[in-house]
Amino acid sequence: MHPMRFTMITAAALLVACGGTGSGLMGISTGGGGEGGTNSHTVGFTVQPRGATVGDVITPAIQVAVRDTSGNPDPNFVGTVSVALGTNLSGAFLSGSRTVTVVSGIALFGDLSVDKVGTYTLIATATGAGSATSAGFVITASAQ
Repeated sequence: MHPMRFTMITAAALLVACGGTGSGLMGISTGGGGEGGTNSHTVGFTVQPRGATVGDVITPAIQVAVRDTSGNPDPNFVGTVSVALGTNLSGAFLSGSRTVTVVSGIALFGDLSVDKVGTYTLIATATGAGSATSAGFVITASAQ
């Protein structure tokens, strides 16, 4: 069986087993290449974004792993991961360091914030490793 097919089957089984909650290592990954591809890395959220107040830093820090063929963070990966708002019906702006260097297979985003109330997802991409979509999260208005 082709490794990508196995990964897709495993991911589907994991979604069913977790009830589709989008926690832990979940994320829709398009890395890994197709038939004849040489891409051996994928990306996935290891710490999902959580809700925050408009303009406040999202905590805990969002983490994205660049994984090797065994699914482990690859300490030898050299490159960056970028994040952007995926679902963004309100036209919000994502502030903070949106591109960070991968260290020991992990990209850490510790200063991201969103400027409008709404429900969002993040899309993480890394050259040579594809992309992943986070679980949804909600940004709320600040208490007046």
